[in-house]
Amino acid sequence: MAVDRWVFAHLDHLIAFRRDLHSKPELLYDLPRTSAEVEKALRAAGCDDVIKGIGKTGVVAVIRGKSNTSGRAIGLRSDMDALPILEASGKPWASQMPGKMHACGHDGHTAMLLGAAIGLAQSRAFDGTVVLIFQPAEEGGAGARAMIEDGLFRRWPVNEIYGMHNRPNLPVGEFATAPGPIMGSVDMIDIEIEGIGGHAASPHQAIDPVPVAASLIQAVQTITARTIDPMDSAVISITSIHGGDAFNVIPQTLRLTGTVRMLRDAVRDHVEARLEQAVAGIAAAFGAKGKLDYSRHYPVTVNHQQETEFAALAAEAVAGIGSVCRDMPQSLGGEDFAFMLNEVPGAMMKIGNGESASLHHPAYDFNDEAIAWGCSYWCELVRQRLPL
Repeated sequence: MAVDRWVFAHLDHLIAFRRDLHSKPELLYDLPRTSAEVEKALRAAGCDDVIKGIGKTGVVAVIRGKSNTSGRAIGLRSDMDALPILEASGKPWASQMPGKMHACGHDGHTAMLLGAAIGLAQSRAFDGTVVLIFQPAEEGGAGARAMIEDGLFRRWPVNEIYGMHNRPNLPVGEFATAPGPIMGSVDMIDIEIEGIGGHAASPHQAIDPVPVAASLIQAVQTITARTIDPMDSAVISITSIHGGDAFNVIPQTLRLTGTVRMLRDAVRDHVEARLEQAVAGIAAAFGAKGKLDYSRHYPVTVNHQQETEFAALAAEAVAGIGSVCRDMPQSLGGEDFAFMLNEVPGAMMKIGNGESASLHHPAYDFNDEAIAWGCSYWCELVRQRLPL
């Protein structure tokens, strides 16, 4: 165990900061209080530059080392936004905002990167520059893309970029990562089926979109089950159905929405094309019309080989070789850090959250015991990548 000693002097403050964020969650880009508190804390930590309003409500801080003979810079990224979930954790610091909740641990991610800012600004024990990135709107708003489009890497060019996310049921003090594709792309589908409305007692005089939808829901599962190599990962989930207002009326239209996930862009192209065919063809077979709106949202999260090794070495220095998994199983969950990895070589690391409810669950809470480990990992990564 190599948790930095300085962390313990600030741990109570960091836990209090995390719990305060947890109790007052904000969504997507609407982060006025969160970004203001982060900005204030970064200035108090002694960062050289603190700039807010990047990608609407993102915050960027710069810390310069004792020297800069290398001319190198690395970026460390955290997310700040919460989710539209009614909290059921029962914790004293539970959300005070009904229908909003830090159910993915972004409050903890923010606290860990803030802790790293304190340690790095105090010690300056590195050669080069560290750029701390506090990002809005990871939960569906593509905040990473917004910050990039707002000039993130033009204004603060970095040689490498690293992210970290907690992982429930991975023991506290353990880490996990892997090179290559580790998390899936995130696409959204919106399907409209148009038939002919009518009286439910006279279905022959109408074209009922409900059986069209039923057939389509079953058929789209064969796209993944029967048209994709079983060694490839892909999932199509229809998650909502909307249509009709009365028990005795056949609706004119029906709307289905859902998500599509995969780990390879070639599979993504294939699934989109087959969905187009299925929606149009199955609707036509019933005499109805089908329209698909397919939106590509987040790309596949792909860890770069060399940077994944660097991240694992830093984690091993903190937690020990036996506490770092280097072949973490792939997941079809999405992560918009993928946009940053498409711009700059880097890696996403997972940090153990201990036994807990799953991410996005109403009973979830970030484990404060992980904060010291995360702060130490960030600082060790900087020391290794920007050695004096």
